[in-house]
Amino acid sequence: MTAEALAYVRLAAPDGRGAERWDLDPDRPRLTVGRSGESDVSLPDDEEVSRIHAVIEFVGGHWTLLDDGLSRNGTYLNGDRITGRRRLRPGDSVRVGGTVLIFQEFGAAEDDATMVAGTVPDVRSVTQTQRSVLIALCRPFKHGSSFANPASNQQIADELFLTVDTVKTHLRTLFGKFGVEDLPQNRKRVALAERALQLGVVTGHDL
Repeated sequence: MTAEALAYVRLAAPDGRGAERWDLDPDRPRLTVGRSGESDVSLPDDEEVSRIHAVIEFVGGHWTLLDDGLSRNGTYLNGDRITGRRRLRPGDSVRVGGTVLIFQEFGAAEDDATMVAGTVPDVRSVTQTQRSVLIALCRPFKHGSSFANPASNQQIADELFLTVDTVKTHLRTLFGKFGVEDLPQNRKRVALAERALQLGVVTGHDL
């Protein structure tokens, strides 16, 4: 048994501690994730998760994430929607519906895990006000519509009792944190909203 096989997935939590965890064992090489009570990782309260949404599977000496296209809302690895099978690495963020799981290896060096995880924005990466701006920005996506437009600066300002200039300042910071600052101006807001939702910084429950 390799050190790489000694792994687990856990629910993302603001401080990374006290979250529910599922150990991964090559002797039980398949872990199903879904809303069904029969899933190994059962998420019955997340209505955005399909009954059988994704599978974490030990293949060729590595843990992998599989989405065979049956999930309604897709599976996201570090913010990117996947099709088929992708290898998992320490610190990887897996989003299904409004739920985020973190993959980790017991044998991984703490510095390596921190470095990998650190490249992915999470709730620890933003201030409370920045997260409120993100939630307001994403609110038009409440019903899962891929054709929705993010809230305008004025709408965000009105909801949070901020000035439009303050909202713009927070958004500029968030564009940088989420790696979308170099996109064309007309794409930044949509990309920011999509990444915030994909990474679980904003969930369906927040909206």
